[in-house]
Amino acid sequence: MDDLRVLCLHGYAGNAQLLRRQMAPAVSAFGAAEFVYPDAPSLGAGDYGWWHTPSQGWERTRAWLLDLFAAQFRFDAVFGLSQGAALTGLLVGMRENGEPGIDFDFAVMVGGFKNDAPAHADYYRRRFTLPSVHIIGRSDGVIPPYESQQLADQFDAPVVLHHPGGHVIPADSAVVAALAYFVDSCRRSASSR
Repeated sequence: MDDLRVLCLHGYAGNAQLLRRQMAPAVSAFGAAEFVYPDAPSLGAGDYGWWHTPSQGWERTRAWLLDLFAAQFRFDAVFGLSQGAALTGLLVGMRENGEPGIDFDFAVMVGGFKNDAPAHADYYRRRFTLPSVHIIGRSDGVIPPYESQQLADQFDAPVVLHHPGGHVIPADSAVVAALAYFVDSCRRSASSR
């Protein structure tokens, strides 16, 4: 596999520029990679989330994602933080349910959660087989660790990495090394196909 292309999804009330700074501790784990940092489509309308509870704005985001995947050459991975991690889980569900055009090889979710809104229920019907990493802060006061674990439990063989911090992308060397090992194994697996 050549350089990875990684779609990076920011959290609620975040934006692409902020996520670029937040991801600094984890970027080295991906090796040679191009990171694509879009803003949520709602930001252009003066809003600040991919959707609002329970799923207000989801159809706009879903349509935008389908257009994004159709317009891009490819994405090898999706990385999400907080609501962006929840969105990453929904993208995995779209992929696993055979949504045309939604394809990538692995996912990384930091401080994620499952959105159990009725509009999203079909995406969680089956367990996910996609390789995934779930980074969970033991002191996360925004998304309780058990909610991030529930998202991880949606996957057949998730790699779960804990760190002592809160709702952040950790600079913890053990977490970054484990993430690098995971990414490298995904590269090797894709190269052997």
